Amino acid sequence: MGGEAEMVESQEWYMAAYAAEGVPTSDHLKLRTKTLSLAPDSIPDRHVAIQMLYISVDPYLRTRMSGLNDGLYFPQFEINQVITAFAIGRVVRSKDSKFTEGDVVISPFFPVAEYFVAPAETLIGKVDPADGISPPEYLSCLGVPGFAAWVGIEVLGDPKPGSNVFISAAAGGVGIFAGQLAKIRGCRVKLLKEEFGYDDAFNYNKETDFDAALTRYFPNGIDVYLDNVGGKMLEAVLNHVNHRARIPVCGMISQYNKPWTEREGVRNLLNMVGKDVRMEGFLVGTYLDRFGDFGIQMKNYIKEGKISSKHMIFNGIDSFLESLASLFSSSNHGKVIIQIRSE
Repeated sequence: MGGEAEMVESQEWYMAAYAAEGVPTSDHLKLRTKTLSLAPDSIPDRHVAIQMLYISVDPYLRTRMSGLNDGLYFPQFEINQVITAFAIGRVVRSKDSKFTEGDVVISPFFPVAEYFVAPAETLIGKVDPADGISPPEYLSCLGVPGFAAWVGIEVLGDPKPGSNVFISAAAGGVGIFAGQLAKIRGCRVKLLKEEFGYDDAFNYNKETDFDAALTRYFPNGIDVYLDNVGGKMLEAVLNHVNHRARIPVCGMISQYNKPWTEREGVRNLLNMVGKDVRMEGFLVGTYLDRFGDFGIQMKNYIKEGKISSKHMIFNGIDSFLESLASLFSSSNHGKVIIQIRSE
């Protein structure tokens, strides 16, 4: 057991009330303490007891907290139930032959809690110390954000060398990697010029006229647009797309805090017809058969120094509300992660 007591106090976040609009607060998400037994008799067969290490905080979590049945892609969290997230933990007790005490494991379905018992089948992999890659990288460039960027650029966008690529929300978890992947392909990429070698940048929170900004930055039009913002930005992009442009849609964060009846419409979809544009939404879960290819390629890029990460680390499970709110503010630069414990 590595010195773990058989009874532990564990804090966990649960859904107390839905937030139809705005950023969820302590009125909606609450922290409670539970006593959990780690004794062997308390753990079912083919289950493992986990001590949480790192939690990935992603925009899609907000879509599960509205209580609205508005066609979004994940079911709502249940009231009074602990919420879940993509995370990394350490096995402290195992009743499954595939895992041993001390293994550092990954799952997209871990409870946001300090300790818990989980079915072994929900674990999707282990952190391999021999790789020399830090655990937070498994939640960023090797996790959901990196995979979403890879699908959007490598699979759906498929830009050719010299293409003009625009990444919205490029300071966030997905955008950072999408831009770097496009640069590896020899594209001209707009956003985050200084830190990640992009060709130009502008702050969409400060620009008052998106159409004018895109005229300045894309005088030759846009060939690939990875959309993470939606709303007015998507509408402006459709005025600047080139013939046969591709628009992979990963998310629309500008709309998440609004009921669907108040979300911004896009008035110029007809531009897609005139320019043979292909716009395609996607979920990373649809492409899990490519996850192995993605992992191999991204690990090579990391080791070759072609991909770098930026993490925004919060400390302690009690920082969950603050970390979630940071996703919807201009303070968010990089992948948002909560560190519960180090290895």
